[in-house]
Amino acid sequence: MLQRVCSLIAIVVTIIVSHALLAAADEWEKVLEAAKKEGTVSVSGPVGADRRDALTLAFEKKYGIKVEYWGDRGSAVGPKLSAERNAGKFLWDVFVGGTTPGMIRETMFDPIEPALILPEVKDPKQWRGGGIEYLGRYLVMTQSQRGTLYVNPKVVKPDSITSYKDLLNPKYKGKMVLDDPTMAGPGQATVQFFYLHPELGPNFIRELAKQQITVLRDYAQELDCIAREKCLVAIGVSDIFAEARMKAGMPIVILDPRKLKEHSDINPGAGGLALFNQAPHPNAAKVYINWLLSKEGQTDFAQVNGYISARLDVSTAHSPWRVPIPGAIKTYTKAATDSTDNVVVLFKEAFGRK
Repeated sequence: MLQRVCSLIAIVVTIIVSHALLAAADEWEKVLEAAKKEGTVSVSGPVGADRRDALTLAFEKKYGIKVEYWGDRGSAVGPKLSAERNAGKFLWDVFVGGTTPGMIRETMFDPIEPALILPEVKDPKQWRGGGIEYLGRYLVMTQSQRGTLYVNPKVVKPDSITSYKDLLNPKYKGKMVLDDPTMAGPGQATVQFFYLHPELGPNFIRELAKQQITVLRDYAQELDCIAREKCLVAIGVSDIFAEARMKAGMPIVILDPRKLKEHSDINPGAGGLALFNQAPHPNAAKVYINWLLSKEGQTDFAQVNGYISARLDVSTAHSPWRVPIPGAIKTYTKAATDSTDNVVVLFKEAFGRK
C-alpha cells in the first residue's frame, strides 16, 4: 500500500513539474518575441572594454537584440542616474554593478525575482548556499573573496605577511598606500572589513593610521607606487584592476586571503544585478537578466572579472583564491553597510582628514 502511495505521489510531482516547465517555456517564448520587437536593451554596467564585451557580444549574437551599454566607475553612476531621473529621463533597463552605498539608490529598482523565468535560473540547487541571494532589490551574482593587500615580490616576499597586524611593523611606516575609504569602492570595503573584524576593529585602524600611509584615489597611481618600489604595500586597491596590470607584466602580487590569519571580506564587486523601474525595454530586460544568470552568461562574466559566480555549475578554476571562505565577513549586507558612516568618521579622525 505504501509503495503504491509513493508511486502516486511521484506521478503527481512529475505532472506538476512538467506543467511548470511547459508554463515557463510558454512565458519565455512570449517574452522573447516581445523583446525582439523592442530590439534593444539598455545596460548600465562596470567600466572596461573586456567587461563591456562580456556583457554584450554573446547576448547580441544569441538573441539578435542590441545592447546599449554605458560603463562607468560606481561612484559616478548614482549621481548621473539621479540627474537623469530628476529630469524625467528613464533611459536604462538593467543595472550591473556594486551594491554599496553611494553607488545607486535602490528606489530606482523594481523587484527582480518576478523577472526570472528560465528553470535553470530559478532552480535553487544551481546556486551557492542553496538559493539566489538577494540584497533588497539587488540580486547578488558573485560572492567572491576579495584581494586587499598588494606587494611587489621583488621587494616584499608575499609569505612574509601573514596577518594584517604585520602592517604595524615599523619597517612599513611611511611606505604604504591606501585607496581612499571615504569613497565607495575597494578602499572603503577594506577599511570596513577591518572595522567589522573581531580581531582587528577600530583600534587596529587607529594604529594603522600611525604608519603615515599615503591615501590616493587612483588605482593606477596606487599600484605604480609599489611597482616602482616607492611603497612596500598597497591596501584596498581594486583587485580586478590589479590583475589587469599583472597580466600586462607589472610586478605585483595580490596576497592570497587564505594565507592571512584574518582572511579578507566577501564582496560581489561589480556583481550586483537589478532591474530599473520604468524600464524603456521591459521584455528585453527580462531576456537579458535570464541570459546573464544562465551558466553561459555567468561563465563569461565571472571569468572576465576574475569573480566567483554564485552558480555552482560555473568553473572557479580562473580564480580559486576567490572562492568564499566559510564564515568570512560580508561587507555588502545591510548590517555591514549600516556601519559605513561610522567607518568614514573613524578613518577621518584617525588619519587627520577633514
